[in-house]
Amino acid sequence: MLERLNRAMEHIERNLDRRVEAAELARITLTSEYHLRRLFSALAGMGLAEYVRRRRLTVAGAEVLAGERTLLDIAVRYGYGSGEAFARAFRAVHGVGPGEARRTGAALNSQPRMSFRLVVEGSAEMRYRVVEKGEFAVVGRKARVPLVYEGVNPAIAEFVRSVDREVRERLEPLSDQEPRGVVGVSDDIAEDRAEGSELDYWHGVVTGAEAPKDMDVRTVPAGTWAVFESSGEFPGALQRLWGDVFAQWFPSNPYRSRPGPEILRTRLSADGTEAEAELWLPVERTVD
Repeated sequence: MLERLNRAMEHIERNLDRRVEAAELARITLTSEYHLRRLFSALAGMGLAEYVRRRRLTVAGAEVLAGERTLLDIAVRYGYGSGEAFARAFRAVHGVGPGEARRTGAALNSQPRMSFRLVVEGSAEMRYRVVEKGEFAVVGRKARVPLVYEGVNPAIAEFVRSVDREVRERLEPLSDQEPRGVVGVSDDIAEDRAEGSELDYWHGVVTGAEAPKDMDVRTVPAGTWAVFESSGEFPGALQRLWGDVFAQWFPSNPYRSRPGPEILRTRLSADGTEAEAELWLPVERTVD
């Protein structure tokens, strides 16, 4: 899988001066667009479209400083319909407009070209199981929060603190199946999973029971789930787990991710610095 992903990276480099569709890249990697986007964001820490945009504007920046083409020619070459649109995108990446950059020879930001390789460290095993689950519901409270790749997500932390104790006490008895107890659920995530894009975060339980009228409810269809176990520092070990799953487990197993909520059951230590967790990801078997 990583070899095919690197072929997709080469395809991007050869086509920075035209629109690169995710469908093309999915064909090169022999997987679904959904899994490709999910895989890339987990490994790279940014969305696929954001990477392509930053690579394109990195190359465009070199042409701006070279001074051999007009700014409008460069804008058109890299897919911008007007000089104004190009200037806005250029400034967002480089912190300076293209005209000023050319006049002053300003220092620009550079997005390095990415490639992927498998690094095997130590002899630790990844503990997982595959579970078939019937239809169930996530019941609890939800909030729209920004996506954060590293460190504690302050919006999620604030939201969880805002959930009343009375709500928690009513939720816990509803938990009647795995993963048991109060869980965190990420759902309706922006397609490209860019840092700062939004998702629905649920603080609730997985249940087949009837939900109270005043609770938020998300019905989840029957399907296959891969369940990964983790323990270690919080939240770093859990955030690294996502990358390990996509870098090591998916390339070695006949599954790919599919659309659906991602469920995390976490048990914190008394001082909140360590955690044991189960990560539930919706998956489907790949076609041989």
